[in-house]
Amino acid sequence: MALYTRLKWLVTARRHPSAFLLAVQLLGVLLYPAMENTDAGRAMFGAFGIVVLALALWVVNRSRSINWIAWCLAIPAVGLSLLSVWAEYPGLLVYAHLLEGALYFYTAASLTRYMLDDHKVTSDELFAAGATFTLLAWAFAFCFSVCQQWYPGSFIAAVAPQDPRSWVELLFLSFSVLSSVGLSDIVPVLPQARALVMLESFAGVMYIALVVSRLIGLTTLRRASRDADQK
Repeated sequence: MALYTRLKWLVTARRHPSAFLLAVQLLGVLLYPAMENTDAGRAMFGAFGIVVLALALWVVNRSRSINWIAWCLAIPAVGLSLLSVWAEYPGLLVYAHLLEGALYFYTAASLTRYMLDDHKVTSDELFAAGATFTLLAWAFAFCFSVCQQWYPGSFIAAVAPQDPRSWVELLFLSFSVLSSVGLSDIVPVLPQARALVMLESFAGVMYIALVVSRLIGLTTLRRASRDADQK
């Protein structure tokens, strides 16, 4: 029975890799606030990031993109991240975030290509729509982190406005901007930060307009065609 359950999970994972990536990303939203305030939490943060990177590489492989590009981004990103935490070289973190942001953008582009590759909408493509949104949010959060480290004071907030913004705050800002809800209390004040926020606003609007609307249209068309065949 245990073997059957394990095989069933493996089959499900092979059919819906985007669902697993989406679930892990959303789990990270819940876990990150408890991770970033202690040394042990930051170590767990790095380990969790490695899991997400591994899943991202798996999804890229499934979407038939050029896999070696993803590996060339992921391996040095993991190495620099581990060195920054365990070897106490905090200056390396900015380069790790730069590479991780590039990997997340690359994976999001690969998933978008996967969703637009045909005129059929599968359940995995629907999960991919959610996973791509979270990947874009993470990618821009990494961009915000790099911007803040290169240009101190890029972002201010209502609480401790002069302090650097935490990762959770930058991720919160990224989700708010990408979804166009505008509910964040984090404000970009330097030109470089405002440019990144404008680019993310544009990316969020175009993602909804081009990708999500297409998936909804194809799903509606498939249902209408199926109902017509039944009649």
